[in-house]
Amino acid sequence: MSLSHEKSVQRTPAPVGLQIRPFTGRDSDYVAAVDLVNAVFPEYPDTIDEWRFGDANRPAHIKKERWLADLDGVPVAYGDYHQFEGMYHPRKFGIFIAVSPAYQGRGIGAALYDEVVSAVDRHGPTSLRSRAREDVARSMRFLIDRGYQEDMRDWESRLDVTAFDPAPYAGHEDALRADGIRVVTLAELLEKDIDCREKLWALDVELTRDVPHPEPQTPINRESFDSWVFNNPNFLPEGYFVALDGADYVGSSALWKSQADPSELYTGLTGVRRAYRRRGIALALKLRDIAYARERGVRVIKTWNESNNRGMLSINVALGFVRQPAWVNFVKKLE
Repeated sequence: MSLSHEKSVQRTPAPVGLQIRPFTGRDSDYVAAVDLVNAVFPEYPDTIDEWRFGDANRPAHIKKERWLADLDGVPVAYGDYHQFEGMYHPRKFGIFIAVSPAYQGRGIGAALYDEVVSAVDRHGPTSLRSRAREDVARSMRFLIDRGYQEDMRDWESRLDVTAFDPAPYAGHEDALRADGIRVVTLAELLEKDIDCREKLWALDVELTRDVPHPEPQTPINRESFDSWVFNNPNFLPEGYFVALDGADYVGSSALWKSQADPSELYTGLTGVRRAYRRRGIALALKLRDIAYARERGVRVIKTWNESNNRGMLSINVALGFVRQPAWVNFVKKLE
C-alpha cells in the first residue's frame, strides 16, 4: 500500500514555525545532526568523522536520505531512511527518527516521520524497520501506534573492566595452545601473512552467517569489508584478535574504539567456525579483549547479542558482563 494511506494515529499537531528540510551535507548540518542524535542517545556518542566515514564508504546501491527539522530556525530533530548492506533488499528500508529531549511530545517526531515515509514511498517499499530500547516507552509506543511489530531483541551487555578478575582464567590460553590453537592480533597477521585480508574477509562472511538477523543476509563483498574495517577511524589492529589453527583462521573477536569516549570500547563480531566450537576458543578471544582493555585503562566494554544466542550470552555472563535493557527490532510489513 502507499504509505500516504497509512491508518492515522492520534497525534499532537506540529508546532507553528516547524520547518522540515533535506540534510544538505554542510558542516553545520553534520554538527546539528550528530548533536541531536547524541542528545537522544548519550550512552552511544557519535562523531562527525564517523558519520562522514559512513557516507564516504556507503555502496552506491544502498539508498539513504536525511532530513533536519528546524523550529524557529533551530534544529530540533533528525530523521532518515536507509538500507542495510548486510540484509540488502531493494524494497526494504530502515527508518530512524531522533527528537531533542527538550522538544519531545510536541508533534515534531510525528511530522518528521510522515516526511520520511512519504519520501521513501517512491521506492515502493515492502517493509519498514526501526528499533527502540525497551525502557524508552515513548519510542516503543510511537512505533507500535504506527503498525510496527516486534520481531527480534538484542541484549546489550556491559563489562566493568576495572572490576574484572582474570585469576580464574589463568592458563586457559596456554591449554588452547597445547591443543594447537593460537590467538594473535590482526596487527601481527597484517605484517606476516600476505593473504591476511582475504582470509579475514572469508572468515567474517562465514561467521556472520550464524549471527541471527531479522532479515535474510546478503554477504558483504571484499571491497566493502576492506573499507569498513581497514579504513575505519575506529579500527584497532592491536585490539582485533584472530584464532589460528596452523595457518587457518578459525575465529575472531574485534574491539572498536569510541572516538567520543576513549574510556569505552565496543565489541564487534565474536565468533568461531562451527568445526572448532566448544573448545574454549570464543572464551580465549574474549579474554584477550578484556586484557587489551585493562592494559589501556579502559573503563567499559559494550557488546550486543541476539536474545536467543545462549552460547555467547553465557560466556558474557560468566565473564561479568551485566545485561542492559534490550534493543527491540520492529518491522512494518506493507502490502
